[in-house]
Amino acid sequence: MAKVKKIFTNILRFLALAATVVAVVFMATSHDSAQVLNLTFTAKYSNTPAFKYFLIAEAIAGGYIAISILLSFKSQFWRLLVILDTFTTVLLTSSISAAVAIAQVGKKGNTHAGWLPVCGQVPDFCDQVTIALIAGFVAAISYFVLLLCSIYVVLSPIFVKLPLSED
Repeated sequence: MAKVKKIFTNILRFLALAATVVAVVFMATSHDSAQVLNLTFTAKYSNTPAFKYFLIAEAIAGGYIAISILLSFKSQFWRLLVILDTFTTVLLTSSISAAVAIAQVGKKGNTHAGWLPVCGQVPDFCDQVTIALIAGFVAAISYFVLLLCSIYVVLSPIFVKLPLSED
């Protein structure tokens, strides 16, 4: 049973690693230009702090996932792993939330604030950001499931019933 848990958690870690790598690559290469009234406007991820935060958070999470795959679970690292998994899950969730909020404004605009949608002018940029956000969601969901598995592994000895001694 322990071997099955290890295989399952490693599969989740590889899935999360692949998703973070895809998110980082697509967000880092997202750019497009549009010409309006003989002025050229360039859209790229570095123009928005939320997209920068998303990229940095995904890169940090991907680096941590790669390191955690390399480390053995037989060491005492598994206790620290739960804390770091929690931190990583929160980091991924907050970064995807911030990036989705900005992407929604970019796609739909905000009529109350007078912000116009930009995805009609720079569709390649919006497509790449969408792919990065989908990959970010996959990473966050797989990391949330991984966190639940880690918590279960840590708490399972607590819930094991000890045999009652007869007096």
